[in-house]
Amino acid sequence: MSEDTEPLVRRAAKRLRGWGGVAAMAVACGLTASLTLLPLAREGSDAAAAPGPGTGAGTDAGAGSGVGVGVQVKADTCRNPEASLTPSTEDGPSVRAIKERGKLIVGVDQSSYRWGYRNPEKGVLEGFDIALARAVAKGVLGDENAVVFRAIPTNQRIAALDSGKVDLVVRTMTINCKRIEQVAFSTAYFQAGQQVLAPKRSDITGYDSSLRGKRVCTAEGSTAHEALEENSFGAVFKDEGDGTKDDRDLLTVPNQLDCLARLQLGEVDAVVTDNALAAGQAAQDPAVELKGEPFTKEYYGVAAKLGNDDLVRRVNHVLVGYRQGPWQAAYRQWLEKDLPGISGPPAPLYE
Repeated sequence: MSEDTEPLVRRAAKRLRGWGGVAAMAVACGLTASLTLLPLAREGSDAAAAPGPGTGAGTDAGAGSGVGVGVQVKADTCRNPEASLTPSTEDGPSVRAIKERGKLIVGVDQSSYRWGYRNPEKGVLEGFDIALARAVAKGVLGDENAVVFRAIPTNQRIAALDSGKVDLVVRTMTINCKRIEQVAFSTAYFQAGQQVLAPKRSDITGYDSSLRGKRVCTAEGSTAHEALEENSFGAVFKDEGDGTKDDRDLLTVPNQLDCLARLQLGEVDAVVTDNALAAGQAAQDPAVELKGEPFTKEYYGVAAKLGNDDLVRRVNHVLVGYRQGPWQAAYRQWLEKDLPGISGPPAPLYE
């Protein structure tokens, strides 16, 4: 634990005494984990020994570049960002590289309850996204255990793909027009929406004028932060020195779970995030709840590096079968209790 992290954890432990014992301390531990960032997490072996992906070279079409790969298009002409490449089982350079390595390397979360989190009793990563990552590993390599999980913060998902640290990101990543210039997405595997999370006793009523003057926390690089930049309703949501060495990481944080810890510490008044994630956090802490209604409609996709089209097509092929039963089983196991009433996954949309 770093010198900077230790005082924060002590302060969290002291102030969380009234927040529900074990569950609250688990949040404090989650904050520590996100601040120290486990660079690599692989079950059952020394993950640090795994080589990097080395997948096919991608073309990074920067914002406004006008360069497109596959379904990647300029944001100002984007109409259907959820449209992806048609499924295929043909091995291209990206898939061949993964097969030669014998492992699929996937960037995941390790602190989002029900999606990607470390089971404290078993010591393994579990959740809806973890189940999907294993299904992709089975579809590519024939073995759901042929996967290396790398824990990455929200604001490093795209960088992890660009740098070649991971083959794929399966981490509640929203498909949108801006991001399809930066990464290549699969078809959508889940529909979510942005919503406000706040203490039950709060006078905040939702994503509306009740946020005026309130301190609102979001994850850096998240669609929630982008929404606040467009219309904050007078909320305070930016740190002084954002993106610099002087950034306090108080209102804008690397990992979304850090926002829940800030909320419990009384350092912020509300959190804006995907309702799918917020529901899991509300299940962990009975003192908070979702406020109002979702104010966006968003779709999660599996992300790959731009140019790795053969890998995207293979993922889409896996998703065809996954929607026919495994998706429903994973939903019942991980999400139905906190997000009831979802009949099935989004229908795929192809270019």
